[in-house]
Amino acid sequence: MIGIVIPAHNEEALLDGCLAAARTCATHPALLAEPVRIVVVLDACTDDSAAIAHRHPVDIETVDAMNVGHARAQGARHMLAAGARWLAFTDADTLVAPDWLTVQLALRADAVCGTVDVSDWREHPHHVWEKFRSEYCDRDGHGHIHGANFGISAEAYLRCGGFKPLSCHEDVDLVHALQATGATIAWSAAPRVTTSARLASKSRGGFGDTLRNWAQPVPLPPAA
Repeated sequence: MIGIVIPAHNEEALLDGCLAAARTCATHPALLAEPVRIVVVLDACTDDSAAIAHRHPVDIETVDAMNVGHARAQGARHMLAAGARWLAFTDADTLVAPDWLTVQLALRADAVCGTVDVSDWREHPHHVWEKFRSEYCDRDGHGHIHGANFGISAEAYLRCGGFKPLSCHEDVDLVHALQATGATIAWSAAPRVTTSARLASKSRGGFGDTLRNWAQPVPLPPAA
């Protein structure tokens, strides 16, 4: 069995599309009918995220941590207890490609770090998109770590200790722990996801904050 883990904090605007995309990839014919379960970890939600999740045939976990590392770890525990051999992680503001799981598994690594596309740049000035296009490495060997596009074998996850309850960079911490165990990591651009570039990002210090910092005007040098 394969498990997809999706943490969500007040994601009523985007969760339905995220779950529809995850359900599509869960039925890809290349999976040869292997069962895929999806768990949404609702973290301190005060909006309609729970109601939206209940409209889909997914598992639901509820936590009150306001902490993405805690939420990812809870989702992983849920799937490991259900017998998952592979854990695939994404975010509630992200759409995974139909072949997302099959591509991860085909790489035959202990873990897969994928890249991200951005769905909509309208909230940002044009120079942010230009900076992303020129500086972001969207090819194999990229070196990026995104919780929105990450997969790991159950064995490797348990061996490295899993996600720590970090409010940001929990994905980076996990990959560093994997590297310390000698795990094989595929830095691949093949598993595709499209994520949000919204200004109202959920995790401080994450991808959204990076884009927001890029949007800040560059200070002019002092007059001579």
